[in-house]
Amino acid sequence: MKIRNPTVIKWIGFLGAIIIRIWMSTLAYRYRPLGRNLDPCRDDLKGQFLYTFWHENILVPCYQYRRRKIQVLISEHADGEMIAQVCKHIGYGTIRGSKTRGGLKAMRAMIRAAADWHIAVMPDGPRGPRRHVELGLIYLAAKTGLPIVPIGVGYDRPWRLNTWDRFALPRPFSQTVVVTLEPVHIPEDASKAEMERYRQEIEKALVEVTDFAERLASR
Repeated sequence: MKIRNPTVIKWIGFLGAIIIRIWMSTLAYRYRPLGRNLDPCRDDLKGQFLYTFWHENILVPCYQYRRRKIQVLISEHADGEMIAQVCKHIGYGTIRGSKTRGGLKAMRAMIRAAADWHIAVMPDGPRGPRRHVELGLIYLAAKTGLPIVPIGVGYDRPWRLNTWDRFALPRPFSQTVVVTLEPVHIPEDASKAEMERYRQEIEKALVEVTDFAERLASR
């Protein structure tokens, strides 16, 4: 059942933020960079980056990177409004839009934000297919000039919802591992064929770094 009432959505977002804060605070968090340390929690991190991770793994980044200079791209669908409310109460800025609704407006907002903010994008959201990178991520990196940082998130034996993305729910007091790869720069003048090549490269990197993080978390 879809929830449409704005007041109900706001309350769900508020309560959801409280639950996520308490739940995620129980996890044993470990960060492992494969290359430079690009953890957004670093106060001395220079420059801005375009962080990307799968939709199913939003919970840990949502908690760990709260109250940092990160704008999160959230769809304008009804489900997206609930996620946006959660992000707002946890401490994120949000930009609304997707490939099917509000995409051009969101692109302009992200280009403006890129001068001072990191941007976080879930490239297979809001409706999949699962673990598939859309070309919009590559186009965004080319237009903003922000290098893409693939993030792998792994949990130790998480519960999985019966959703299109098999949304992951980490077990309380379990281990979670976040792995970042070296940034990938997309040339502003990249051709359509080059953008597709970069899209495949980022998708492959995200699949591999997520698998690696999951193996680390389960040890």
